[in-house]
Parts: sequence; C-alpha cells; structure tokens
Amino acid sequence: MNIYIGNLAYGVTSDELHEAFGAFGEISRATVITDRETGRSKGFGFVEMPNDDEARKAIEEMNDQPLSGRNIRVNEAKPREDRGDRPRRPRF
Repeated sequence: MNIYIGNLAYGVTSDELHEAFGAFGEISRATVITDRETGRSKGFGFVEMPNDDEARKAIEEMNDQPLSGRNIRVNEAKPREDRGDRPRRPRF
C-alpha cells in the first residue's frame, strides 16, 4: 500500500520517514518529495508498505502525531491524476 504523509517539517529526510514507519512493519520505499530546481522538501512524502494490514496500522497510529515538531497527516495515497495533454509552462 502506498501511504501519503503531509505537513512534514522541511528538514525531515527519507531516512527519517523510513525509520518512523518501519516501527509498523516492512518498508519498500520511503521518499520525501523535493523541488526539482532547489532540492528543498515540498513538505510531503510517500511510504510504500507491502503488507496492507501493517500499512493500515501505520496510518491509524501515525496520523496527527508529531514528527520533527509538526503533526503529520497520514492517509492512503490516491492514484495520481492523469494531467492529459495540458501544455507545460516554459522554464526560464
């Protein structure tokens, strides 16, 4: 199951996410999403757990709990929307 983690402190790393959610079971991947240009965290990330029961337990236990000084929002990730053929903004 893919888990969305929002309201992350900007200093939280992927390793810290892995460690925090690893207490609930096996982690396939933990990633903090960063801005392409600056490399700075966007304040959210994803954790993938192969066992759905462990993932649900992690969601239940971690939602609205503090991580690095901020209460995080945790829920099952929704599939990414297809953006279609929307034109991209030019990068300058």
